[in-house]
Amino acid sequence: MHAAVTRAAGAREAIAAAAEIVGHKWTALILFELAEQPQRFRDLEHACEGISTRTLSERLRVLESADVVVRRSYPESPPRVEYELTAKGDALVPIVEEMRRFGGAWGF
Repeated sequence: MHAAVTRAAGAREAIAAAAEIVGHKWTALILFELAEQPQRFRDLEHACEGISTRTLSERLRVLESADVVVRRSYPESPPRVEYELTAKGDALVPIVEEMRRFGGAWGF
């Protein structure tokens, strides 16, 4: 019985950790947009219609600190910055894809 309780507690912690990343407003959409290719900030801003510049900046900063997104700067004029999923971010894409399927199937 002790092993089952420990396993359940571990599962709850793992689910909570994943939800902490994906569960914030806009995060799943940002991940969805980055799943195919790296994106510039303004492209993400246009793709995530309705998101404020401040919110997008904050979400990207949080995803960067969680090692889900990497920010790449290119020494060009004007400077170019792109955001790309890390391996950890790529691992979240199937979750986002299932969220898309669920929303489509249930009319959200």
